[in-house]
Amino acid sequence: MEFIEAYNLTGLIIGICTFLIIGFFHPVVVKAEYYWGTGCWWIFLVLGIVGTVAALLVSNVLWSSLLGVFAFSSFWTIKEIFEQEERVRKGWFPANPKKIKKSS
Repeated sequence: MEFIEAYNLTGLIIGICTFLIIGFFHPVVVKAEYYWGTGCWWIFLVLGIVGTVAALLVSNVLWSSLLGVFAFSSFWTIKEIFEQEERVRKGWFPANPKKIKKSS
């Protein structure tokens, strides 16, 4: 941490890690909807709440920021899972043939 602070790299590291965290969640959305459908939204709610609490408890700016990014990326994933379901319905992404379909 001393090296990071000595060379003022905190902002760059937060930026790079934010990019990676958001990039990590894109395939997670696709896979989660494919295997579990929208019923797994609550997992991301729990992850978001845990990440928010952790961000509030951590005093280090770098780690607190990254936990906050993780938390709100988890919250955003809830919205994206429901949108992914619509993208699958439109045929933009493959549907899981083994997944039980909801009756409309």
